[in-house]
Amino acid sequence: MTYRAPINDILLSLNHGAGLAAAVEAGHYGDFDGDITAAVLEEAGKFASDVLAPLNKVGDEHGIKLDNGKVTTAPGWPDAYQRWTAAGWNAVSGPEAFGGQGLPLAINAACTEIWSASNVAFGLCPLLTLSAIEALDAHGNDELKKIYLEKLVTGEWTGTMQLTEPNAGSDVGALRTRAERAPDGTYRIKGTKIFITYGEHDMTDNIVHFVLARLPDAPAGTKGISLFLVPKFLVNADGTLGARNDIHASGVEHKLGMHASPTCTMTMGDKGGAIGFLIGEENAGMRCMFTMMNQARLGVGLEGVGIADRAYQQALAYAQERRQGKALGHKGDGMDPIIVHPDVKRMLMQMRSMTAAARTICYATAVALDVSVRAKDAKVRADAAARGALLTPIAKAFSTDIGNEVAYLGVQVHGGMGFIEETGAAQHYRDARITSIYEGTNGIQSIDLVTRKLGANGGASVWALLDELAATIKQVETSNDPAFGTTGAKLRDAHAALARASKWLLERLAAAPNEALAGATPYLRLFGATLGGCMLAGEALAAKAKGEAEPQRYVALARFFAENIAVQAPSLEKTVTESAEAVTGADAVLA
Repeated sequence: MTYRAPINDILLSLNHGAGLAAAVEAGHYGDFDGDITAAVLEEAGKFASDVLAPLNKVGDEHGIKLDNGKVTTAPGWPDAYQRWTAAGWNAVSGPEAFGGQGLPLAINAACTEIWSASNVAFGLCPLLTLSAIEALDAHGNDELKKIYLEKLVTGEWTGTMQLTEPNAGSDVGALRTRAERAPDGTYRIKGTKIFITYGEHDMTDNIVHFVLARLPDAPAGTKGISLFLVPKFLVNADGTLGARNDIHASGVEHKLGMHASPTCTMTMGDKGGAIGFLIGEENAGMRCMFTMMNQARLGVGLEGVGIADRAYQQALAYAQERRQGKALGHKGDGMDPIIVHPDVKRMLMQMRSMTAAARTICYATAVALDVSVRAKDAKVRADAAARGALLTPIAKAFSTDIGNEVAYLGVQVHGGMGFIEETGAAQHYRDARITSIYEGTNGIQSIDLVTRKLGANGGASVWALLDELAATIKQVETSNDPAFGTTGAKLRDAHAALARASKWLLERLAAAPNEALAGATPYLRLFGATLGGCMLAGEALAAKAKGEAEPQRYVALARFFAENIAVQAPSLEKTVTESAEAVTGADAVLA
């Protein structure tokens, strides 16, 4: 089926669920005119439907090819990329001083969902370029910005993030790639990186790699890592491309999904060492890299949302067309569309409501990151930065888990045809799987949430967010709208469960940290389910108050989520607080 961006749902989520409209009204976005949001997203949706979506299956079937160090992408991809950059899509949120449009990150987040839904393997390339832009803009010197930043912002060149090595995956401090100082102030980089997305391709004439490496006299572990900019082609003084740098793709991976996205092994040093330029300070590379990774983590969360929405749209269309069996009370000889069956309705509502919840969590993260740099008041910026930090691991992990679960349900709705490649349902399932692994596994996101974000500032960010959610719940309970059913009560139970689990974890972190870590993953799920449920309820209230078209459908969506997903919160709380010994004592089974 053809993908269509759900613009009305996106706008409601962005403006009301995520708080963009309120932040604009409060003056945190300066002179940004929120009225242009719909126009931008409408155009993004058209480009995605007309250009990117038709290439999704093409890319999956053709994949990429490596020949003598050169990667050829699927038919139509270089042309689509050129059209994409010519239309200005790579520059949406880029700094205006370097050719960007300066629009909010939140607007670009909505676009990222649209690119991911239409063609996630394509959208992965500019996602990493955006991260490269953030790192260079925040930590690069003026000379490097002058040479590289505008090319990255416009998309004329793309960027990569190079952390992982054969012996150093999640444990970045174990990396062995070496950097040596050269007399001219540059560095020579030698080593091998694996799993490098778009490390080599034929869509642009230069690729700007951001590489973590260790200097000879560096401290051990992550404190001794530096970040370097390593271009595929060096740049002459007049801005033209010069000599080929000593970095090349020595292999590509054959993967479960994302077939059209080249995942490369990158080798540096075959001819004396790749020329690299220091980003930030020596031995401070992790701080610079986290600028990239935090942006990428939000982007990957949006990939989960995009894949989920695409899988839902396809499953809905199939359920409306596929005839099998008869509804209870059916009279006549013909069969009914399978959408009449309650279990199919349940699956479709689960798909749609979880997608909507994940969408708003991601957008709220983007709004918080926007306000953290755009607001005039220092306290507002600080509070927003803390909110963004708290939400980032939830946005990444909850949304990619949802992407996997919704894609799984999409296959199930298709029945046997979902297991057959020609329907496309299987591709969404295969593509979604990596999203919960890269840019920090979801287990690592859970650990980050519990060990760093939960207790930051004495838990102030968590308690402030819980207060906001409590206010939303009270609004639902006092709305006197019977269409909400037991939404208010279910969300209040979830809210109480989240508050109790949060307090328990804060206590256990100090007394028995392994017990806290044992509950990290169910805690993140508990947080996401409660937060998502309250956000959907807030959107439903806003839809009614703002006179949105068909507000009751948003009420119905919020009710389904509260009564089917958020209702699991008390059980998740018990998993967090009562099952630690079952995990820490598992050695007898796992030995």
